[in-house]
Amino acid sequence: MKNILLSLLLSSSLFSQTFTFSAIPDQDETKLKERFSKLAVYLSQKLNVDAKFIPIKSYSASIAAFRNKQVQLAWFGGFSGVKARQIVPNSIAIAQGVQDREFRSYIIANTKIGLKYSNNFPKEIQNKTFTFGSKGSTSGRLMPEYFIREHLGKAPSEVFSKVGYSGNHTKTIALVQSGAYQVGAVNFKVWDSALKNGKIDTSKVKIIWKTPTFPDYQFTAHGDLDATYGEGFTKRLKETLLNLKDKEILASFDRSGFIEAKNSDFDPILSVGKKTGLID
Repeated sequence: MKNILLSLLLSSSLFSQTFTFSAIPDQDETKLKERFSKLAVYLSQKLNVDAKFIPIKSYSASIAAFRNKQVQLAWFGGFSGVKARQIVPNSIAIAQGVQDREFRSYIIANTKIGLKYSNNFPKEIQNKTFTFGSKGSTSGRLMPEYFIREHLGKAPSEVFSKVGYSGNHTKTIALVQSGAYQVGAVNFKVWDSALKNGKIDTSKVKIIWKTPTFPDYQFTAHGDLDATYGEGFTKRLKETLLNLKDKEILASFDRSGFIEAKNSDFDPILSVGKKTGLID
């Protein structure tokens, strides 16, 4: 009995503080829980904290949770990260996936409308029904809208016969594949992963255009982590993410690794947000 009590005391002392983190809900909940539950175990072991992942239902709710200090760290998209750092003083981007420095969106179309892949922007999507992902998504809304405005000179509401917002990239693919929407914009990593896993019927939906690259996902941390968890905690957190080599965790993120990020890396996203009127 004494040995059991001793082991319980030791295990509880290992993780004396709770460290909460969250992420934008860019894919289905099962996928996100799989990814971030593994990351929670990794962070707990490396940082000597009780790391807990808190699932969030919407992009705006993830920013609100970060603003209200319900979470100390968040996996944001480029757009949501910029917005979060605008409203939380001293918050900083600390790490991003290797592939996130040059991210892109795919414009996809139901094959019944007969559009083919082209390196040129598909102006034939005018007057079709179109779905973005979440309203707060970088690759599912902000950047596709920017390119639509650049190439067609009009807002999406003026370009398409109907505009929708699916909520996440997985649903966007499903909606275009089913024909509920004729065209849509999707995160290239989600598409590539779904295609690899046999979840896309290419006889029903296909890529018709790939956007130029842009910076996207990143981990953003509160600026007061050292005051809360001890001097040097932010540096250790950053190094822990940059040194992540666990193949299962990286596979769940669909990233080959993580690299350093800083707030200024996302200035192009801030600029596009202002140009489209989606950021003040």
